[in-house]
Amino acid sequence: MAKQDSDNTTHFGYQTVPSEDKADLVRGVFDSVASRYDIMNDLMSAGLHRLWKRYTIDQAAVRPGDVVLDLAGGTGDLARVFAKKVGPEGRVVLADINAAMLQQGRSRLVDAGVAGNVSLAQVDAQDLPFADGTFDCITIAFGLRNVTDKDAALRSMLRTLKPGGKAMILEFSAPSRAIKPAYDLYSFKVLPTLGKLVADDPDSYQYLAESIRMHPDQETLKAMMEDAGFERCRYHNLAAGIVALHIGYRI
Repeated sequence: MAKQDSDNTTHFGYQTVPSEDKADLVRGVFDSVASRYDIMNDLMSAGLHRLWKRYTIDQAAVRPGDVVLDLAGGTGDLARVFAKKVGPEGRVVLADINAAMLQQGRSRLVDAGVAGNVSLAQVDAQDLPFADGTFDCITIAFGLRNVTDKDAALRSMLRTLKPGGKAMILEFSAPSRAIKPAYDLYSFKVLPTLGKLVADDPDSYQYLAESIRMHPDQETLKAMMEDAGFERCRYHNLAAGIVALHIGYRI
């Protein structure tokens, strides 16, 4: 499990780095891939990431008037849909630590004609700059594994949820044993090759494969959410556990 270690180090992929350096290293990865992020996601997952995100949106079940935080929201594909669902009386905050990703998100929101009820915020998930009890729903899709102190991020998410609000964490996880050999081959051979051919950046996609392996598995992340104070925690495996959606509530 990729937690901050007692000697003030953490993991960046398979590398051990000083904890204070990880955010800058992750920022470099996403600065590099921001302009091709959506194209690469489609190629890497054969479009399945869109179905996984749609499932997350359906499970969120937000209503008109709700206030939603799309954390590590990058190019804003969840935020665009949430904006329509919460309507003009609701609000969506598209948040990311990376300015280049937020710029891509801003452009896509404008292109989609979404603006009035969406705001953008460059934030650190470990220390969210929002008041207690602000949000009805918080989503973080494929972002938690990049956070240095995941426990701090979970506590920050819980604090900013309204009582009865839910957090939804969509993330790569531990696949079933039956598909693990093929999945490993794809991750460490195909992904960097795609990164080289499409984005001219094999190293960032090598990091992607490594960061997935260092992320907590399904049961570990569920326990971390419970330790942070979330209740009624559960998860749904998608694509034989390649991805999991974790859900927890502030009661």
